[in-house]
Amino acid sequence: MAGGTVGDASEIPDVFDPRIYAAGIPHDRFRALRDLAPVAWQEEPEILGWPAGPGFWAVTRHADVTRVLKDAGTYSSCLGATQIRDPDPADLPFIRRMMLNQDPPDHGRLRRLVSRAFTPGRIERFAVTARERARSLLDAARADGDRTDLVRTVTDDYALLNLTDLLGVPAADRGLLHAWTERVIAYQDPDQPPVLDARGRPVNPRSPAMLAEMFAYAQELAAHKRASPADDIMTSLATTELADAEREMFFFLLTVAGNDTVRAAAPGGLLALTRHPDEQRRWWDGEVGADTTVDELLRVHPPVLSFRRTATRDTVLAGRAIRRGDKVVVFHASANHDERVFPDPRRLDLARAPNAHVSFGDGPHVCLGAHFARLQLRVLYEEVRASCAGLELTGPPRRLVSNFINGVTSLPVRRREPSGPHA
Repeated sequence: MAGGTVGDASEIPDVFDPRIYAAGIPHDRFRALRDLAPVAWQEEPEILGWPAGPGFWAVTRHADVTRVLKDAGTYSSCLGATQIRDPDPADLPFIRRMMLNQDPPDHGRLRRLVSRAFTPGRIERFAVTARERARSLLDAARADGDRTDLVRTVTDDYALLNLTDLLGVPAADRGLLHAWTERVIAYQDPDQPPVLDARGRPVNPRSPAMLAEMFAYAQELAAHKRASPADDIMTSLATTELADAEREMFFFLLTVAGNDTVRAAAPGGLLALTRHPDEQRRWWDGEVGADTTVDELLRVHPPVLSFRRTATRDTVLAGRAIRRGDKVVVFHASANHDERVFPDPRRLDLARAPNAHVSFGDGPHVCLGAHFARLQLRVLYEEVRASCAGLELTGPPRRLVSNFINGVTSLPVRRREPSGPHA
């Protein structure tokens, strides 16, 4: 257990406390777990006003993470949903409407319905729009001079505006999506104080009461799309055989996960480039391809740190006895640095191949929008490269306080002005 021992002496490091991640991914702690206790018990103390929980198993090796993600029969997304913290039992039926919190065969039926909206042709058409948007945002950032906070001036808006275009959300309503995303994703961060109930306890941002406004909007938007169809995902969702409750939950999933995947990954990838100037030079000089670059930056900075499953039966994982009902939490950030899979994992190698990172998950719940996310990241990195001769940090970045989203909330940089062949 956390604070306990492996064998007779080795202390189990804590990887639960959200505050740890404000300093970056705790690679040394994950390395210790992978080597000494790849499936290790973690306590869940009360932190940041959120009540204590029963504890969980932390899964840190790549092979075990993929095993859990692929075996939905043993490790359920439905029993306790997919967040480390246990939801209120009264909210579970509501939370299970979301595809993310379902198991096969229900999950497969819903995924097949909504995947029709993610056609390759539709996504590729957004490449032109995304490139124009990246250029526009980068040009506007020049108003700050050669120094800017790329999160504030570029990456937050880039992710949000691309998503609203894909969904078909009117420009006047884009602020609503930003506010809803902040409420759900940043709930562990002290800079985003939680909404409290009448007794002063934090309210789960995924509860029915907190999502009512978003769901009402989703139904209004769907009605508008049925009356005035367009080439966007909400038109597809409005005209398919989804129940209203399913449509609401999928809108929630896209609004939060679809936005924050790119919102977290984009500045994280740029941060990695500033910290590895030799690899940054290889990208700027065209020595490495876009596809391997995007995947390597996703490996070192996965947008999601962890996902929870619940054991459906007694089982054994990496020699540990898992009991039915135990929480089992896979750590993507650790699996992506497993020395058993990735040679010299702490080294950024933009030409790394193969690259079996799990930043988009694995198994039946592999990210539905992975292709769209990769496209946006590729376009952004290409346009940053075209806009300047390189990036340098001018101060410490700020990270989200979260054990779920690997967010970067501030990225102060100096842009080196193009010269010579980059001019």
